[in-house]
Amino acid sequence: MPGPVFARGETVELRTIELEDVEFLQRLVNDPAVRAGLASYEPINEPTESEWVESLDEDDGVDFLVCARGDRVGSIGFQDPNEVWGGTEIGYMIAPDNWGEGHATDAVETLCRYAFEERRLHKLYAKVYETNPASRRVLEKAGFTEEGVLREEAFIGGEHVDIHRYGLLVDEWGE
Repeated sequence: MPGPVFARGETVELRTIELEDVEFLQRLVNDPAVRAGLASYEPINEPTESEWVESLDEDDGVDFLVCARGDRVGSIGFQDPNEVWGGTEIGYMIAPDNWGEGHATDAVETLCRYAFEERRLHKLYAKVYETNPASRRVLEKAGFTEEGVLREEAFIGGEHVDIHRYGLLVDEWGE
């Protein structure tokens, strides 16, 4: 059973990540379809994923399990915020069986609400590979603006690809 609900969106709940979620998270991050959109290029075994889950309370970043109808569908979070600048990078992944259902967009919007209203952050940003147009669309639907392109910055599927950087300022959120 997933951990307690921390925040609710329209279709998803952001829940705490618990040791019981390790198997799901390990399968998720190792899924070839998911991994193609991440910076992950090595297999993640159960002890490594368990170690990551156990380390979650050691930094100021935030990570959540994304659940829909009580079922695990993905994860989302943000890195340690830059306290001087008031910004941080977000990241998310949704299991392929749940793609196209709006869960990623709702999770991003719910995370934005938490970051801006409760953490008083000023800016959120994300980086997306050129090869992942669906993730770019998620950010755009959540109100993010493309800020620039890092040309041939990543090596994905045997080729160098562009990374698109998106940003959202607190004053733009909810417009």
